[in-house]
Amino acid sequence: MDVYGIIGNPVEHSLSPPMHEAAFRERGIDAKYVTFEADPDRIEEAFRGAEALGIDGLTVTLPFKHDAFEFADPDVQIERVGAVNTIDFTESGPVGFNTDMTGTLRAFEHHDVDLEGARAVVVGAGGAARALAFGFEEAGADVQIANRTESKAHDLADEVPDATGHGLDELPGLMADADVVANATSVGLESDESVAPADAWHGDLVAFDAVYKPLETRFLQDAAAAGAQTIDGAWMLLFQGVDAFEIWTGEDAPLEAMNEALRDRLDDDSQQ
Repeated sequence: MDVYGIIGNPVEHSLSPPMHEAAFRERGIDAKYVTFEADPDRIEEAFRGAEALGIDGLTVTLPFKHDAFEFADPDVQIERVGAVNTIDFTESGPVGFNTDMTGTLRAFEHHDVDLEGARAVVVGAGGAARALAFGFEEAGADVQIANRTESKAHDLADEVPDATGHGLDELPGLMADADVVANATSVGLESDESVAPADAWHGDLVAFDAVYKPLETRFLQDAAAAGAQTIDGAWMLLFQGVDAFEIWTGEDAPLEAMNEALRDRLDDDSQQ
């Protein structure tokens, strides 16, 4: 039996296990997906231990994505991002990937959103914003980064080719001329708040929210009310898992089975 898992702290409420278990069942793969809650002071030992025990692959979540980048040889495509959220233990050693970036791009593709030449605004300057900014740039978008602490927006923009940094007070003006607006902050996480003013939305926009609890955030509700297309955060989570499954197994992921398992779990959590 192959063994895969998620490593982080905390991990008890992770949505990844039901999604991957559903994928293994659908594809008839003899494998398990388990959770590993690691001591932050011993994370390198945890990675080495997983490798020594013959674990086949890991999903890496907070707060260990930068540690994973130092541990696993990063895939060339994501080396600039500086964070790894998927490790494949190969015969030649651990290889690191960032499916935060690639999975989000697949979510946009799934919704028929062409990012080539699009004007994309990323709100935030943390880890999720980095993945989005580099992903949008790689897809051919013109990237603008807006953040409450403007200096952090400029710092990230300096790393992304041709990107520009802005303060959050500039967001309404950026949205007026944008094609895509992505919330990569925690604003709206289990609260009725939005990082974007409701009156700044318009019908030519695509709104993406990395927050998935709740699925219909205030950010997305305001966007939909203005006629904008919306993509909820569960799509990013789903395609992160899809990419990881395909990296590990070399097989096409069973998208429908994984999506159903993920959204069933989200629905169960929302009713508790």
